[in-house]
Parts: sequence; structure tokens; C-alpha cells
Amino acid sequence: MSTSSPSVPSKIRLRHLQLAKEQGRPFSMLTAYDQFSAKVFEEAGIETLLVGDSVGSTVLGHESTTATTHQDMLTFTAAVARSVTRPLIVADLAFGTYQTGPRDAVLHGIDLIRAGAEAVKLEGGTEMVPQIRALVQAGIPVIGHLGFTPQSVNSLSGHRVQGRDEETAQRLREDALAIQEAGVSAIVLELVPAAVAREITAALTVPTIGIGAGPDCDGQVLVWQDMAGLSGFHGKFVKAFADLRGELERAAAQYRTEVAERAYPGPEHSFE
Repeated sequence: MSTSSPSVPSKIRLRHLQLAKEQGRPFSMLTAYDQFSAKVFEEAGIETLLVGDSVGSTVLGHESTTATTHQDMLTFTAAVARSVTRPLIVADLAFGTYQTGPRDAVLHGIDLIRAGAEAVKLEGGTEMVPQIRALVQAGIPVIGHLGFTPQSVNSLSGHRVQGRDEETAQRLREDALAIQEAGVSAIVLELVPAAVAREITAALTVPTIGIGAGPDCDGQVLVWQDMAGLSGFHGKFVKAFADLRGELERAAAQYRTEVAERAYPGPEHSFE
């Protein structure tokens, strides 16, 4: 791959994300939980698909990601893995599957790899170094997650930007360096001031992936239902690139009207 005329790999690997950082080429990540969204995103050229524990709140109707189970993650990871071939597939370790120690992290990580994940993601900084090292030693690539960590929403008192004062910003920098040293292949930075994310990105050799962390991260990630305007969530860091919610409502309303008026099904939709 060269900066002047980069070839297009048939399969995205972690090394391609690293190369993108080194060449200054931002890459894209979207969440995916099912075959239809995964296939569409693959066709659109999205490099990385995150089977996030956000499936609990975006698909399963839970209020937070802490309700997402390991079995949920296995089910949705397998669905995405069966549906695509090119994107790198990253799966979240569910709440409670790794906080209890390195052994649990490895056992649950093995399950996700067997389901089709090519890397696992976990939340936390220096306190997660033993789990990260154990996973990497077991041959399981790890993506870190710093800043606002959704599985800690209760202890963080809600969805709040992290690192706004120098003390917490310094802690983020230290955590980033610590988990890089432990062996993570990339780090998600969520709800972090742009200037802090820029400093961390410059200080690391591994790629950063931002969500609400400004434009200077090596990659960006969004929950796909937010990106496509389906969820109706209008957070400051979210741009809706479509109005899927409005279009789906329009289609459903037209369907209801045509059924009520016996306009559908018409002769062209009926059998002799």
C-alpha cells in the first residue's frame, strides 16, 4: 500500500488500521448487529464493524448497555460474521464478563472469537492491564475504550464528557499509555474534549477511534442507527447522514393507507 495509490485489501486486518494511522488516512467504523446492516456497510466500504454491547439499548430495548449479556453478544457477533467477509469485526465484551479478572476475560474472549470476532473491545484504563495482557497472551487482539465508558454509566453519573479538567485529562493520558503498553491494538476515545483526544492520538503509536472526541482521532465510530437518523438521537457529536426514521414512518403510513383502502395488494401482487 502506498500513499499515492493505495491498493484496496480484500480483507481488513488490524495492521491496515495501523498503516492508516501511519499514513494519516482516517478510517471508519460503524456498529452492526444483523446481516442487512452489515452487508450494506460492507458494500459502502466501511473498514471496521463493531458488534457493540449497544445492541442492548438500540435493538433489545434496554435502558443501558449493562443489561446486554454475553449470550446476546455471541448471537449478534455470529450474525454479523456470517454476513460479511471484508470488514474487520470487533465485538464488545459484555458487562461482567471481564471485570472479574483475567481468566474470565480470556474465557469470554475465546467465545467471541469462536463466534466470528477478530478482536474484542473492553472498557477501562490502568485497572484493566492484567485482563488486556492475558487476552493478548492468549492470542486475542484487544481494542481499548477510554473516556466515557458506557458500562460505567452508573458510577460516572450519566453520559458526561470526560477529561475536561487537567487532573482527569492527565489520567486519560496515563491510561492510554498504560493500555497501549499492555498490548491493545487500538483505543476508542468517547466523549473526550477534542484537544485532549488530539494529544492522546499524537502520543500513541496505536490508532485512536473517536466518538464525540473531535476530528483528530485516527478513525471515527458511530452507532449506525444514530448515523442513519433512525434512533432519533441528536447528541452534539452525532451527525445524521440520512432520515431513515422519517422514511420508514412514511413507508409504513403509506402501507397502512393502501391496506385500508384495498389499494394493496393490487392485481399485480395477487396470484391467479
